[in-house]
Amino acid sequence: MIIGVPKEIKTNENRVAVVPAGVETLVRDGHTVIVETSAGDGSGFPDGSYTSAGGKIVAEAAEVWATADMIVKVKEPIEPEWPMMRQGQVVFTYYHLAASEPVTRAVMDSQCVAIAYETVELPSGELPLLTPMSEVAGRMAIQEGAKYLEKHYGGQGLLMGGVPGVLPAEVVILGGGVVGTNAAKMACGLGAHVTLFDVSLERLRYLDDVMPANVDFVYSNRFNILELLPQADLLVGAVLITGAKAPKLVLREDLKLMKAGSVIVDVAVDQGGCIETIKPTTHEAPVYMVDGVLHYAVANMPGGVPRTSTLALTNATFPYTRRLAELGWKEACGRDRSLFLGCNVVEGKVVYPGVAEAFGLELHDAEKLIC
Repeated sequence: MIIGVPKEIKTNENRVAVVPAGVETLVRDGHTVIVETSAGDGSGFPDGSYTSAGGKIVAEAAEVWATADMIVKVKEPIEPEWPMMRQGQVVFTYYHLAASEPVTRAVMDSQCVAIAYETVELPSGELPLLTPMSEVAGRMAIQEGAKYLEKHYGGQGLLMGGVPGVLPAEVVILGGGVVGTNAAKMACGLGAHVTLFDVSLERLRYLDDVMPANVDFVYSNRFNILELLPQADLLVGAVLITGAKAPKLVLREDLKLMKAGSVIVDVAVDQGGCIETIKPTTHEAPVYMVDGVLHYAVANMPGGVPRTSTLALTNATFPYTRRLAELGWKEACGRDRSLFLGCNVVEGKVVYPGVAEAFGLELHDAEKLIC
């Protein structure tokens, strides 16, 4: 198989989908790997490291897309890439299709096979290809939130952990999954007082057993969220419904309950966000103000720490990439139920329920198309 690794072109996206160690393994397996020039530069992997591993460097993205049987990316194809996708080509990447009808339509029109990292699901319910980036994003949410609480950036001028004689910041986290847990760990480590919401009592009991004493746990419902909003200095959105849009837990009218200069970091923004006033931003222009509340909504947060993120991501994705290359997408997905669940659109047909529901599209039987 010919595997293509294009350079990411989303604003300030410096991750790369395959590292030289992966290229070496794929080439040893008998595959050809073509990498767009400078694709790995942002993560610290120069072209020479790919050629030394047996990869072939090409100058133009169009050549990568035109030649490869399977494209491996980090972020969803954006508009300049849409015309380069083609029928039958496997495109393996993060999509978050339920949050973007234009991307969904482009993928359908291309007739490619769209296998999404974020919906590959283990029998346990774990999302193994989403987990490493959720870990990074959860930790970054606190790092960025702490920064934007500084007066210079428009925040209240608070130090996250306070000092003796001065109370620490109040951090409220919506969601106790991987993002929320990692956010809570970081905030606790900085000395903040944390309140974490979740709808699963079993999850809350588990976290109560393993988390430090400066985090409290509250069952998530609208009444409880509204009661805590006035106390929040930093609000972190960490809600995930696999393959579907995030629910809106905080409405525009609720912002009046929050302090002027408080900060919202909505990690769920790439799934539409769980804060009604959230809209995607970039690393170049990460924040905006609504009703006196600073909103941080970078949709590719882990792209800000690409070396860490690339290594964490490829550790998780590479075994699946290798399986797809070895067996072909149909056999690989037929043998591996987790990979089967990664299929979102197959040659123009939507096969993932959350995507079909988001835009009122016909849902096709994946079993008939794949197995």
